[in-house]
Parts: sequence; structure tokens; C-alpha cells
Amino acid sequence: MFQSKEIRGPAWLAAAALIASLTGCSKAVVLNPAGDIAAQQGQLVVTATLLMLIIIVPVILLTLLFAWKYRQSNTEAEYDPEWHHSTALELVIWSVPLIIIIALGALTWISTHKLDPYRPLDRVSETKALAPEIKPLEVEVVAMDWKWLFFLPEQGIATVNELAAPVDRPIRFKLTATSTMNAFYVPDLAGMIYAMPGMETQLNAVINKEGVFHGLASHYSGAGFAGMTFKFHGLSNEGFDAWVAKAKAEGQPLTRDAYLDLAKPSERDPVKRFSSVEDGLYSKVLNRCVEDGKMCMHHMMAIDAAGGEAYMKAAGLNLPQDVCTVQNADRVVALLDQRDQPGAVAQQ
Repeated sequence: MFQSKEIRGPAWLAAAALIASLTGCSKAVVLNPAGDIAAQQGQLVVTATLLMLIIIVPVILLTLLFAWKYRQSNTEAEYDPEWHHSTALELVIWSVPLIIIIALGALTWISTHKLDPYRPLDRVSETKALAPEIKPLEVEVVAMDWKWLFFLPEQGIATVNELAAPVDRPIRFKLTATSTMNAFYVPDLAGMIYAMPGMETQLNAVINKEGVFHGLASHYSGAGFAGMTFKFHGLSNEGFDAWVAKAKAEGQPLTRDAYLDLAKPSERDPVKRFSSVEDGLYSKVLNRCVEDGKMCMHHMMAIDAAGGEAYMKAAGLNLPQDVCTVQNADRVVALLDQRDQPGAVAQQ
């Protein structure tokens, strides 16, 4: 296909302008978020960028200056082919970057500890301290294929692809996944945090403004990844209570069977609300034992920690080489439940 140089140049400029315009669609949410943790992270980005610009800007300006001053047509520029060293220039070249690296290192070290996602919050916002009587809102998150499931144990409800929290109340997230590693991300709330099958990660955050904010999966997880989004509502205390009441009034119970049906892969699911949650369901999801007869991971790890097969035989339960089967799971769990009871004897 014929391509003219006259057309190719403007096309590249138009593409660059289009990309630049698309960056504004997010309204720079990372640098202007509605939550305190995200705001601190955004400020960290700005501070680190300004520190690096101390080197970048002078280098760019000096590059342009040298190119202009020592251009071929400038016969008045001094030409010294024997020049090879300047102590003053060496001091500037090495000392300034070294100072910036030290500053960035100190900033990173402090921020890494201060903004640790596992660290409980010590303030609500820059101008508001955290009252000691305020209890964090517990939210248990399950990344599914391809939707988000949220448990609110204190309220006794669950939702799919929708979450709400009161303004200025700390939120403690506990996150896991069903089958595929993913990443939970609400740009207005805090940085992303991974959710992995059989593991639990944590995130502490707070929302400081009322509104509806965008949540998404920021880690590619298959065909339905693009539609794995949800709405996060920042509400007043009264609005949050009304949201919970609506879930209790309109939703259905989330039983183990309902969860197994929900866990089947599906794309772009609508918002669903559940009025109640079966006891221990999140723990079973985390330990990958929702199905009947499947041994939970914490039981399996308890056996390994106690000595594995040798422990089982010493306790009086002789099992095949693979002790983690559906057929013997009930007996193994019963043994584990009995091991701390005085005088309890496990029967094969």
C-alpha cells in the first residue's frame, strides 16, 4: 500500500494527540482520589516525579543548549580537542544524582511501611484523626470468573459486583480468589492488591467523599476480564444502613449450593444481593473446601505440621499413601477435631 511521508507524519501526530486526550478520561483520579490512602499514594508519585525532574529537566535543557551552541555554523564556539576533565563538573554529575537517590530511597522506605496495605489506619484523613471507638468495616472479597463477590460479615449480607461503605469509616478488606489470580483495584480508595486462590491478602483503606466510584480487576484473568468491574458507593451512615436494608429485603440467602452455582464462569453479571450468608462460607472458599467431602486446606496443613502420615498412624488412623482424598476426608477432619480433647481416641 502506498504511504506518503507527507501523510505519515501528521498521522503520527494525530495518534499521539488522541492518546494524550484519552489519558484525561480518568480525570487524573490517581492524583485526585476520594480516599486518604490513595491520596497519600498519589502525593508519593508527585514527589518522586519532582525529585527525578531535578535531573531530567537540566539534562534536556543542556542537551538543547549544547546542540545550539556547538552547531556547525557557530564559528565563535571554543574548540578544545584536548579537554578531558573538570573536577567541578564531575562533582555536579555525581553528587546531585547521589543526593536524589538517597532522598528517593528514604522516601520509599518510609512510605513502604506507612502505606503497607496490612497496616491498620491511624487516621481518617490529613485533617481528621481516627477516633479509638470506631470499628473498621470488615469486607471479605472473592475474585471469581469473572465477577466480584463481597461478604459483609458484620451486616450478614453479600453482594456481587457492588460494594458500599460509610464515609470516613476505615475498611479492612480480606481478599482471596476462586481459581485464578487477580488484582482488586479501586483507584479512588487505594492501590491494587492481589487476590489469590488458597491465600488471603489484606488491605486497609478509607473513603472520604460520598459518590459512586469505579472498581475493577487490574490483572488479566481470561475471557471475561474486561467486564470484571463493580461500583463502589461512598455513603453516609444513614445511606449505608439503607443500602444494607435493601440487600436484606430484596436478596436471597447465599447458601453453599447457591455459591457453587455463582462460582461458575460468567461474564458481565448484573448486581446481585444476598440477604444472608451461610455460616463459615468465606472460610470454606478461602480453604477451598466448599464442595461436599473435600478436605479444607487448614486441616491439610495441620496434618502436615503435626507430622503428616506418621502422625495419622500414631493417632490410630491408618490411611492410604495419599491422605487427602474425598473418601477419607471426613475421618481425617474428625480426628483433627478430636485431637485436642482429653482422652479422645481416634478410631479407624
